Amino acid sequence: MNAFVRPDSYLTLNYRIELTSGPGAGAVFADTFAGRPATLQLGVGQLAPGIETALVGHEDGTRFTIELAAAQAYGERNPGLLQRVTRAMLTRDAAPGTRFEPGDLVEFTAPDGSRYSGVLKELNDASALFDFNHPLAGADLRIQVALLGVL
Repeated sequence: MNAFVRPDSYLTLNYRIELTSGPGAGAVFADTFAGRPATLQLGVGQLAPGIETALVGHEDGTRFTIELAAAQAYGERNPGLLQRVTRAMLTRDAAPGTRFEPGDLVEFTAPDGSRYSGVLKELNDASALFDFNHPLAGADLRIQVALLGVL
C-alpha cells in the first residue's frame, strides 16, 4: 500500500529546481537526480511553505512537476534586505587576513546570538553592500520531483 505525503511526512526524494523567470531564467538551482536523494521532514522549515503545500497529497513512487510563482515559493525580492554594513562589522568575526569578494556568502552573528547570511554585492574602503534576500526570492520555479519514499 502506497503512502501519501502529509504536512508532517518524512520524505526521500529526488528534485530539480529550475528558475523560470528573471535574470537567471533557465538556470538549475539544485539537482539531486544525478547524486544522492534528499531526505527531509515537512513542517520544520526545510522547504518554503508553498513547496511543502504543493507536495502534500502526492503518492510515493510518483514523478511530477510543480510550477510556482515567486510569491508562492520564496517570496518576492525585498529591497529593504539590501543593506550596507561597515567594514569593521564585516571583519569583526572573520579570521585575520580573510579576503572578501563580491558574490561571497558571508555569515553574521546577530546580537541575540542567532546567525544569518547575505551575499556580498559590492565592497569599498568604508562599507559593504549585502543582499539578505533568499537566493530564490523573486524567481518563479519549476520543480521536478520523484518521490522515493514517504513515512
